[in-house]
Amino acid sequence: MQRILIKNLSNQVNSQVSIKGWVYKIRKLSKVSFLIIRDRTGLVQCVLDSSIKLNHVKLESVVEIVGNVVESKNKISNIEIQVSSLNIISKVEDELPLEVNKEDVNANLDTLLDHRVLSLRQQKINSIFKIQGVIAQGFREFLLNEDFTEIFTPKIVSEGAEGGTAIFKVKYFEREAFLAQSPQFYKQMMVGAGYERVFEIAHVYRAEEHNTSRHLNEYISMDLEMGFIENERDVMDIETNILKHILYKLKNECGKLLEFLEIQLPQISEKIPSITFSEAINLLKTEYGKECNEGDLDPEGEKLICKYAEEKMGSEFLFITDYPRKKRPMYTMPKGEKFTYSFDLLFRGLEITTGGQRIHDYSMLAENMIYKGLNPENFTTYMEVFKYGMPPHGGLAIGLERLTSQILGLKNVREASLFPRDRTRLLP
Repeated sequence: MQRILIKNLSNQVNSQVSIKGWVYKIRKLSKVSFLIIRDRTGLVQCVLDSSIKLNHVKLESVVEIVGNVVESKNKISNIEIQVSSLNIISKVEDELPLEVNKEDVNANLDTLLDHRVLSLRQQKINSIFKIQGVIAQGFREFLLNEDFTEIFTPKIVSEGAEGGTAIFKVKYFEREAFLAQSPQFYKQMMVGAGYERVFEIAHVYRAEEHNTSRHLNEYISMDLEMGFIENERDVMDIETNILKHILYKLKNECGKLLEFLEIQLPQISEKIPSITFSEAINLLKTEYGKECNEGDLDPEGEKLICKYAEEKMGSEFLFITDYPRKKRPMYTMPKGEKFTYSFDLLFRGLEITTGGQRIHDYSMLAENMIYKGLNPENFTTYMEVFKYGMPPHGGLAIGLERLTSQILGLKNVREASLFPRDRTRLLP
């Protein structure tokens, strides 16, 4: 008999069906027993009489149920299955290290990550990654409709895209190589190759020794690069529209999941408000007595300036522009001597995007490398394209885990990573 998914059982009333899935709950009475079965599409109640023995059936056993679908009022749905046979496909050998059949997660994060495959069966945790998949689909879908080409770039590289710091070394036969921090150089090369508009969704690697709730050493970056721009505002505008599309897609395709998680999606008006970095520093000082003197916003500063944006500007998103030249990568277009045509996007107290206009002039790029203490001769393959005609261009990178985490109100970015890699974690 062909397997029927649980979500399709309402079309099978008064029919005999076969379902397959995991045992979610067991309740035994004197003359009847109840099993709740879970598959990837939902839950269903199954009723068994005393002739069907449950001696070897434990929570999370994989089973096949054959029975008749009937109408019924229960807490799960308006149908149930009257079971005629039960087959254990895979039994549970050991005691479960954590409970996955409750609405709330009753384990600390380390336990959940140590037993990641099992914890992913818990409905709320499972929902995170279904939603995350739709976020990535929305990013891809919007850009393909805007005539971007999806690209796939190397993750083993000969130099770092951020000037050679915080990169993982790899033994590459007789040579030393590195894990890619970003597809930045390749995105720019592809713009110069004539594609003009490119994007990639892929893993990147940062050897930063942070061990905080907001950092990962391997994460998924949603990158884009586009040619023939006027300045960084063009990139900011397209990100605004990307986020609008993602939120619209989530509302329409993940409504039940969001309702189950009790998530209120953010709203974006016509434009996301923006302030300069200098304005942000002044606001933090005058409004909150907060000093930021390192050329960047620290976590507390990001939270406070987002609080200001929500209360005074009515937005949970805020662009910060005109970052100091000394704090931006060598490929960032300078704006005078001190600042750059660059931006960050903050969302609910956390930076989720870095972007800006890039240098497209060969001589200016070489000069800026020297300004940043780098030797242009170490970047010859990257710089070659700038000798042969490169349009004004810019781009951005959105951290998928951070965006997911902020939309869903998660406390730790590791919750939005399937198998996190941080300062101490290499397993599972």
